[in-house]
Amino acid sequence: MQHRKECKLLNVKKNKFILSPIDTNDSALFLLKGVVRAFVKEGKKDISTRFGFENEFIEAIKHPGNTSDYSIEYLQALEDCQLIRIPYKLIDFLNLEYPESQVITRKLLESNYHAASERSILARIPSAMGRYLKFESDHSEMNRIPQRYLASYLVMRLETLSRMRNKAVDDRLQKMDLIC
Repeated sequence: MQHRKECKLLNVKKNKFILSPIDTNDSALFLLKGVVRAFVKEGKKDISTRFGFENEFIEAIKHPGNTSDYSIEYLQALEDCQLIRIPYKLIDFLNLEYPESQVITRKLLESNYHAASERSILARIPSAMGRYLKFESDHSEMNRIPQRYLASYLVMRLETLSRMRNKAVDDRLQKMDLIC
Protein backbone atom coordinates (compact mmCIF):
# COMPACT_ATOMS: atom_id res chain seq x y z
CA MET A 1 0.00 0.00 0.00
CA GLN A 2 3.06 2.25 -0.25
CA HIS A 3 1.77 3.56 -3.58
CA ARG A 4 -1.35 5.04 -2.00
CA LYS A 5 0.87 7.40 0.00
CA GLU A 6 2.12 8.92 -3.26
CA CYS A 7 -1.41 9.81 -4.36
CA LYS A 8 -3.02 12.81 -2.74
CA LEU A 9 -6.64 13.82 -2.23
CA LEU A 10 -7.21 17.46 -3.23
CA ASN A 11 -10.17 19.64 -2.34
CA VAL A 12 -10.36 22.77 -4.50
CA LYS A 13 -12.91 25.54 -4.00
CA LYS A 14 -15.03 26.89 -6.84
CA ASN A 15 -13.17 29.26 -9.22
CA LYS A 16 -9.74 28.39 -7.78
CA PHE A 17 -6.91 27.19 -9.98
CA ILE A 18 -5.90 23.55 -9.76
CA LEU A 19 -2.92 24.09 -12.05
CA SER A 20 -1.35 27.03 -13.87
CA PRO A 21 1.72 27.45 -16.11
CA ILE A 22 3.85 28.34 -13.07
CA ASP A 23 2.98 25.06 -11.32
CA THR A 24 4.82 21.81 -11.88
CA ASN A 25 2.72 19.59 -14.13
CA ASP A 26 3.86 16.25 -12.76
CA SER A 27 0.58 14.43 -12.10
CA ALA A 28 -2.62 13.17 -13.62
CA LEU A 29 -5.82 14.15 -11.81
CA PHE A 30 -8.89 12.00 -11.34
CA LEU A 31 -12.03 14.06 -10.74
CA LEU A 32 -14.20 12.56 -8.00
CA LYS A 33 -16.58 15.51 -7.65
CA GLY A 34 -17.17 18.77 -9.50
CA VAL A 35 -16.48 20.34 -12.88
CA VAL A 36 -13.08 21.47 -14.16
CA ARG A 37 -12.29 23.81 -17.03
CA ALA A 38 -9.03 23.68 -18.98
CA PHE A 39 -8.02 26.87 -20.76
CA VAL A 40 -5.16 28.85 -22.27
CA LYS A 41 -4.59 32.58 -22.29
CA GLU A 42 -4.32 34.49 -25.55
CA GLY A 43 -3.45 38.06 -24.65
CA LYS A 44 -6.09 39.11 -22.14
CA LYS A 45 -8.60 36.46 -23.27
CA ASP A 46 -9.17 33.03 -21.77
CA ILE A 47 -9.87 30.32 -24.35
CA SER A 48 -11.60 27.28 -22.87
CA THR A 49 -10.14 24.09 -24.33
CA ARG A 50 -12.21 21.40 -22.58
CA PHE A 51 -14.25 20.49 -19.52
CA GLY A 52 -13.97 17.59 -17.10
CA PHE A 53 -16.75 16.04 -15.03
CA GLU A 54 -16.97 13.41 -12.30
CA ASN A 55 -15.17 10.10 -12.84
CA GLU A 56 -12.88 11.50 -15.54
CA PHE A 57 -9.17 12.08 -15.71
CA ILE A 58 -8.18 15.67 -16.42
CA GLU A 59 -4.65 16.72 -17.21
CA ALA A 60 -2.98 19.84 -18.52
CA ILE A 61 -1.47 19.56 -21.98
CA LYS A 62 1.90 17.86 -21.80
CA HIS A 63 4.00 16.62 -24.69
CA PRO A 64 5.16 13.09 -23.80
CA GLY A 65 8.68 13.64 -25.15
CA ASN A 66 9.15 17.07 -23.60
CA THR A 67 11.21 17.10 -20.43
CA SER A 68 9.61 20.31 -19.16
CA ASP A 69 7.29 19.87 -16.20
CA TYR A 70 5.24 22.94 -17.10
CA SER A 71 2.21 23.46 -19.33
CA ILE A 72 0.69 26.47 -21.06
CA GLU A 73 -2.72 25.29 -19.91
CA TYR A 74 -4.61 26.23 -16.75
CA LEU A 75 -7.02 23.96 -14.87
CA GLN A 76 -9.78 25.73 -12.89
CA ALA A 77 -12.51 24.38 -10.62
CA LEU A 78 -15.95 25.54 -11.83
CA GLU A 79 -17.57 23.95 -8.79
CA ASP A 80 -16.11 22.81 -5.49
CA CYS A 81 -13.99 19.85 -6.61
CA GLN A 82 -12.46 16.79 -5.08
CA LEU A 83 -9.62 15.18 -7.05
CA ILE A 84 -7.01 12.49 -6.64
CA ARG A 85 -3.52 13.57 -7.71
CA ILE A 86 -1.58 10.64 -9.23
CA PRO A 87 2.10 11.39 -9.96
CA TYR A 88 3.29 10.44 -13.45
CA LYS A 89 6.33 8.81 -11.82
CA LEU A 90 3.97 6.43 -10.02
CA ILE A 91 2.13 5.63 -13.25
CA ASP A 92 5.48 4.94 -14.97
CA PHE A 93 6.57 2.73 -12.07
CA LEU A 94 3.34 0.74 -12.14
CA ASN A 95 3.61 0.23 -15.90
CA LEU A 96 7.18 -1.09 -15.51
CA GLU A 97 6.66 -3.27 -12.44
CA TYR A 98 3.16 -4.52 -13.21
CA PRO A 99 2.76 -5.01 -16.98
CA GLU A 100 -0.98 -5.66 -16.55
CA SER A 101 -1.40 -1.99 -15.59
CA GLN A 102 -0.46 -1.14 -19.18
CA VAL A 103 -3.91 -2.37 -20.24
CA ILE A 104 -5.50 0.30 -18.04
CA THR A 105 -3.07 2.94 -19.32
CA ARG A 106 -3.88 1.99 -22.93
CA LYS A 107 -7.64 2.18 -22.31
CA LEU A 108 -7.24 5.62 -20.70
CA LEU A 109 -5.13 6.76 -23.64
CA GLU A 110 -7.78 5.50 -26.06
CA SER A 111 -10.46 7.38 -24.13
CA ASN A 112 -8.40 10.59 -24.15
CA TYR A 113 -7.69 10.19 -27.86
CA HIS A 114 -11.39 9.76 -28.60
CA ALA A 115 -12.29 12.87 -26.57
CA ALA A 116 -9.58 14.88 -28.37
CA SER A 117 -10.95 13.68 -31.72
CA GLU A 118 -14.46 14.79 -30.73
CA ARG A 119 -13.12 18.24 -29.74
CA SER A 120 -11.29 18.44 -33.08
CA ILE A 121 -14.46 17.64 -35.02
CA LEU A 122 -16.44 20.19 -32.98
CA ALA A 123 -13.87 22.90 -33.76
CA ARG A 124 -14.26 22.28 -37.49
CA ILE A 125 -18.03 22.70 -37.65
CA PRO A 126 -18.41 26.00 -39.52
CA SER A 127 -21.67 27.29 -38.05
CA ALA A 128 -22.12 28.49 -34.49
CA MET A 129 -25.49 26.70 -34.28
CA GLY A 130 -23.92 23.48 -35.54
CA ARG A 131 -21.18 23.63 -32.89
CA TYR A 132 -23.77 24.38 -30.19
CA LEU A 133 -26.08 21.51 -31.22
CA LYS A 134 -23.16 19.04 -31.47
CA PHE A 135 -21.90 20.00 -28.01
CA GLU A 136 -25.42 19.84 -26.56
CA SER A 137 -26.01 16.36 -28.00
CA ASP A 138 -22.74 15.05 -26.51
CA HIS A 139 -22.89 16.73 -23.07
CA SER A 140 -25.97 16.25 -20.93
CA GLU A 141 -24.37 18.22 -18.09
CA MET A 142 -23.64 21.37 -20.07
CA ASN A 143 -25.89 23.40 -17.75
CA ARG A 144 -23.15 23.06 -15.10
CA ILE A 145 -20.75 25.10 -17.26
CA PRO A 146 -20.98 28.91 -16.87
CA GLN A 147 -22.15 30.48 -20.13
CA ARG A 148 -19.07 32.69 -20.62
CA TYR A 149 -16.79 29.63 -20.56
CA LEU A 150 -19.07 27.64 -22.84
CA ALA A 151 -19.17 30.55 -25.32
CA SER A 152 -15.36 30.68 -25.29
CA TYR A 153 -15.15 26.93 -25.89
CA LEU A 154 -17.63 27.09 -28.78
CA VAL A 155 -15.80 30.09 -30.31
CA MET A 156 -18.67 32.55 -30.11
CA ARG A 157 -19.69 35.63 -28.19
CA LEU A 158 -21.85 35.27 -25.10
CA GLU A 159 -24.73 37.04 -26.87
CA THR A 160 -24.55 34.54 -29.76
CA LEU A 161 -24.64 31.61 -27.34
CA SER A 162 -27.68 33.10 -25.60
CA ARG A 163 -29.50 33.39 -28.94
CA MET A 164 -28.53 29.81 -29.85
CA ARG A 165 -29.85 28.45 -26.58
CA ASN A 166 -33.12 30.37 -26.90
CA LYS A 167 -33.59 29.22 -30.50
CA ALA A 168 -32.87 25.58 -29.56
CA VAL A 169 -35.45 25.77 -26.75
CA ASP A 170 -38.01 27.39 -29.07
CA ASP A 171 -37.43 24.69 -31.71
CA ARG A 172 -37.91 21.92 -29.12
CA LEU A 173 -41.13 23.55 -27.88
CA GLN A 174 -42.46 23.79 -31.45
CA LYS A 175 -41.69 20.09 -32.01
CA MET A 176 -43.53 19.22 -28.80
CA ASP A 177 -46.56 21.23 -29.94
CA LEU A 178 -46.60 19.30 -33.23
CA ILE A 179 -46.49 15.97 -31.38
CA CYS A 180 -49.26 16.92 -28.96
